[in-house]
Amino acid sequence: MDASVVLAVRPGVTVMSEAKSYVRVDEHGVYRVGATRVMLDSVVAAFHQGHSPETIQQQYPAMSLEAVYGAIAYYLAHVVEIDAYLKNQDGEWAKARVRAEARPAAVVERLRALRNASVAEAS
Repeated sequence: MDASVVLAVRPGVTVMSEAKSYVRVDEHGVYRVGATRVMLDSVVAAFHQGHSPETIQQQYPAMSLEAVYGAIAYYLAHVVEIDAYLKNQDGEWAKARVRAEARPAAVVERLRALRNASVAEAS
């Protein structure tokens, strides 16, 4: 895709404008909004929940309002692709959850032991 777009302002006058990329795929295959670490997943979820772009921008101040609108426009132009990606991401999170529950961190084990001890004392 060409990085420039020619805009006709009026007959005989043209202006070059740089096209912007509002969504990128990082080194881990995660869709991110612009140069931020904000995942497209978060913007799409908020959009589906009915939040306005202004509200989404307030929730993620690392993004400009323009970037939020750009991310939503990207999603709407690539719904099938992004919905498939989101479904895949849900599966990845489910696998990670299963792995985490199978091998809880030491701190989680200590907290569970403390909780069980306090329940036993209350009985």
